[in-house]
Amino acid sequence: MVETIELPSEALQRNVTINLYGPANNTSDTLGLLLFNDGQDIEAMGFDKMIGYLLQTETITPLLCVGIHSGEDRLLEYGMISSPDFKGRGAKAGLYRQFILEELLPYIHSRYSGLVFNETAFSGFSLGGLSALDLVWNHQDVFTKVGVFSGSLWWRSKDRKDRDFNEATHRLMHNQIRQGKYNPKLKFFFEAGELDETEDRNGNNVIDSIDDTIDVMRELMAKGWLEGKDMRYLQLPDGKHDIRSWAKALPVFLKWGWRKK
Repeated sequence: MVETIELPSEALQRNVTINLYGPANNTSDTLGLLLFNDGQDIEAMGFDKMIGYLLQTETITPLLCVGIHSGEDRLLEYGMISSPDFKGRGAKAGLYRQFILEELLPYIHSRYSGLVFNETAFSGFSLGGLSALDLVWNHQDVFTKVGVFSGSLWWRSKDRKDRDFNEATHRLMHNQIRQGKYNPKLKFFFEAGELDETEDRNGNNVIDSIDDTIDVMRELMAKGWLEGKDMRYLQLPDGKHDIRSWAKALPVFLKWGWRKK
């Protein structure tokens, strides 16, 4: 079952299109809540059929999914709360956080007041994946899982073409995780495609998107998270930076996070 609504946002000064994907004939009063950035992308990939099949076959536990469509200011709203990148992208990330925490989540909890959400997760694609990871990392009291698909984990304070660019110090997400602490309740899913891009800034014959993703995982492992236990990494040999590739990865993510035992 899918329903589309227009949610007025004071923080973003626009109406936000929201798709609600709920389990049909739900008999449970407890279920998970999963938010998606770039909700227009999961709509385009036929997510209603994907999630419907997984729920109907009882492959995964009951789950309400919310697709949040991006707006014209996507490059400003998606990013990291702590800082825009070197081009000023992500300057409205704080306002987007306000929308998620103070407008969207209260609306969902009010609309489904008869239900208990046993956890809240966030996921996204490309820049939306960076945004989801940043929100989850900074609000671990709200979120328990995050899914990052072809994430823009290159997010940096300096242009890589600058002479003094140093990937060890100028990648903002890596720095943020390095300064954080281990939380055993938090779990991560990362997907990267071997055809996501062609850039290889350090000349190691590995594209940047894979390097950046694996380096984020290394930062998490240095804090105490374990791959296979707290983290799952999916690398698609034919994966591109597109909806079709993310559609292949999504069922893996859903089964990883909500497989029925």
